Amino acid sequence: MVLGVKVGKRNAEVVRRALRAAGLIDPRFRVLRDEEHVYFPILGSPGPGVLEGIEYELVDMEFPVKRRRPRDFIELLEGELSDLELAAVPRAIDLVGDIAVIELPDELLEKGEVIGRAIMRFYRNVRAVYAKRPVRGVYRVRELIHLAGERRTTTIHREYGVVFKVDIARVFFSPRLGWERARVANLVRPGEVVVDMFTGVGGFAIHIARRVPCRVYAIDINPDAYRLLLENIRLNRVEGAVHPYLGDAREIVRQGLMGVADRVIMDNPSMSHEFVDVALDALKREGGTIHFYHFESGERPVEEAVNRFTSLVEACGRRVRNIRYARKVKSSAPYEWLIVVDGEVG
Repeated sequence: MVLGVKVGKRNAEVVRRALRAAGLIDPRFRVLRDEEHVYFPILGSPGPGVLEGIEYELVDMEFPVKRRRPRDFIELLEGELSDLELAAVPRAIDLVGDIAVIELPDELLEKGEVIGRAIMRFYRNVRAVYAKRPVRGVYRVRELIHLAGERRTTTIHREYGVVFKVDIARVFFSPRLGWERARVANLVRPGEVVVDMFTGVGGFAIHIARRVPCRVYAIDINPDAYRLLLENIRLNRVEGAVHPYLGDAREIVRQGLMGVADRVIMDNPSMSHEFVDVALDALKREGGTIHFYHFESGERPVEEAVNRFTSLVEACGRRVRNIRYARKVKSSAPYEWLIVVDGEVG
């Protein structure tokens, strides 16, 4: 039995505030109600003045225990996995629409279904869970291992008011770049021309077109990414603002996009260093901004990325007038970071 305060519904809110201010509400139990009264579980009798002038009654009764929400899905695995296995489960999860993706070490794959079910219990909107392998090939796709839930890889992902249709088995898409996509979009000024060299399903391109009147040339070599790009252009109603191209960025730029851009986005961190000359070809002669993404490791990864970008630009006969912004975007592997460098090039 638990001590409680019984009060008429008319005074319930006043009593709740008074008991909370006095620190008397017992957080372990749920408040109960019937047609006429509200019952508050308390830690001890109210002292003089706490409920002065209010008609109430102290009662002993059974209050239902609150079901505490677990801190994370790892807590749901306690008792299912050994302490050593629990320590090896990654805390980071990518939530793409209603699909969860986790990077499991090989030694935990046999426990993948248990881990997948725990993720679905914690994230109530998740309908499928996959383990991911490294991104491979020019199309930037990865092998996926189904762990739990529905066996589908297509979903609708929403971020900052933008909608993306994504097939995680056929295209590269990182929800962790949502803030970065919005950041770059907010830098674009009305009337700018942007070349998004490795657009995927249109992450940067559609964010930009939704926020500001401009023209974005969106390029990708992956046919599946291009197909989804076309769908996402329609879904977000940016026809006429985003101009999609299927093919190699080097060929597309040199066939028709030479010297058109005020801004170039290079979101292909494993290969962007090989395309700086192409980005410079796309920039207007008077210069513009390049958003250079690259994987770096070592003690000073941001400085390394800035030096790399500057050297590559200078090797092409252009110069970096200013580094407007450079930072770690996210961890990409142990001791490795995805770095962005915003460089103003002359």
